[in-house]
Amino acid sequence: MLDKLTSSMDLHTQALVLRSERQRVIAGNIANADTPGYAARESHFADALRAASGGSEGTFATGGLAAGAASGAGHARHIALGRAGGALAGAGSEPGYAVQTQPRLDGNSVDLDRERAAFADNAVRYEATLRFINGQGKTLLSAITGQ
Repeated sequence: MLDKLTSSMDLHTQALVLRSERQRVIAGNIANADTPGYAARESHFADALRAASGGSEGTFATGGLAAGAASGAGHARHIALGRAGGALAGAGSEPGYAVQTQPRLDGNSVDLDRERAAFADNAVRYEATLRFINGQGKTLLSAITGQ
């Protein structure tokens, strides 16, 4: 019976772990923005959560793809862009490489503006996930205590 009460919290917990992994990847890209030859990494949150939760991503289907990245769903005649990794901790594979938008002479593929925007977006979503977990915990506590 307890698993029925905590099943929705488990999804939020997985989302929180994936959001923190995404934040780590984005921070690594920002830190290596001036490193010659560095290939920017990208974690695909929606795919990773789908893999971690067994195919049902629930309310977390939005957000997680950076601007310019393909979501994988499209017209049958479209050419799919391959990803080196795709899923994160839930499936045990590494993040893929980001699609390069502006080639640089030193071979670095980090788009600093895009990375900063993704960092801020992910930080807001991380905070929202924490608030969901906190709210569910308070709801369970009030149900248990009968208040």
